[in-house]
Amino acid sequence: MFLGKVVGTVWATRKDEELVGMKFQIVKHVGLDYTVRDTFVVAVDTVQAGVGDIVLVCSGSSARQTTLTKNKPVDAVIMAVVDKLDVAD
Repeated sequence: MFLGKVVGTVWATRKDEELVGMKFQIVKHVGLDYTVRDTFVVAVDTVQAGVGDIVLVCSGSSARQTTLTKNKPVDAVIMAVVDKLDVAD
């Protein structure tokens, strides 16, 4: 899992029928201090995250374990919107 920031949306009107109805978000990796990194993924949004939200993303085979993505051709999924981080120094 990793923390990310939603920075945009991917619109795809033609896609595999297993992906119909899914929303794709562009998510950049962020550090614990909310610093946005250059790396990004396209992830299926299962929690109605919006641009600017800090989110928790799961990737790999674990991304296919949500109700929406079960056994679908998905490699990354937004599974939570982060309200707050408590980080000890």
